[in-house]
Amino acid sequence: MEVKDIGKCDTTLLEKKYKESIKNPDFLFVADKISLSDDIKMRHTSKIENSANELKNCKSCKSLHMCKNKVKGFVYYPNVKEGRLSFDYVACKYKRVALDREAHSCNYYEMPSALKLASMKEIDVADKKRIPIIKWLKNFYDTYEAAPHQKGLYLHGSFGSGKTYLICALLNELAKSGTDITIVYYPELLRSLKDSFETDFASRIDKLKRVDILFLDDIGAESVTPWARDEILGTILQYRMDASLPTFFSSNLTIEELEEHLSSTKNGVEKVKARRIIERIKQLTTDMDLISTNRRS
Repeated sequence: MEVKDIGKCDTTLLEKKYKESIKNPDFLFVADKISLSDDIKMRHTSKIENSANELKNCKSCKSLHMCKNKVKGFVYYPNVKEGRLSFDYVACKYKRVALDREAHSCNYYEMPSALKLASMKEIDVADKKRIPIIKWLKNFYDTYEAAPHQKGLYLHGSFGSGKTYLICALLNELAKSGTDITIVYYPELLRSLKDSFETDFASRIDKLKRVDILFLDDIGAESVTPWARDEILGTILQYRMDASLPTFFSSNLTIEELEEHLSSTKNGVEKVKARRIIERIKQLTTDMDLISTNRRS
């Protein structure tokens, strides 16, 4: 009975497959980038084919959303190190942009995702009522690196006038240079903090106290409780005031109206405690108003 040489048979089949594959221009493109012998490349024929197919997908890809590769945003690519061949998943150009944006972006919590795209370049300057605010934002941007411990902004005004967008546009630009920024929808922040007592409550409060720039969006829209006003807001603002950390607010209420809002709880009217919060806000911010058309309608 004849006994076949199994190893030799496998090698012959692999060599045949490699010689057939090398006729494919996409396969040849990858193989040529591997500065090793044909014997080594032959043993990785299937992996080279996978890499060639993924690179072919990349040629016709127009965005991260269109990615057809096994791992979205990555391409299976050969790597030669110290004479050894391996294959790694390498981020494509679209994924690299996304990763860079993610690494240099604000921390948004319970905010519309569209605000992450807000940009100073996209601000509508046709509305003359916005000009003083735009000038203030530009001055903050221009001077922040040299003077990081300056006042933030308390921006109040009509519903849907674009207050949140304007502030987010500034903060998104500052984040690109590595500034640590947190943006939160204030009413939802209070609700979520109540749910985090037994988990990460202390670390979240500490983050809000110490972050380079903090933006509390829509303050005055929350239901007031002594706990939220004195233990949460008061604690955060006191620390930030002592440390001179820029803090931003948006609200539909003037500062005077906010003081009245903060004074009313189920315990009755507490004007002194509300005034303490308002004094901290005044120390932390420049007060400006924006009365304009409703951009959400």
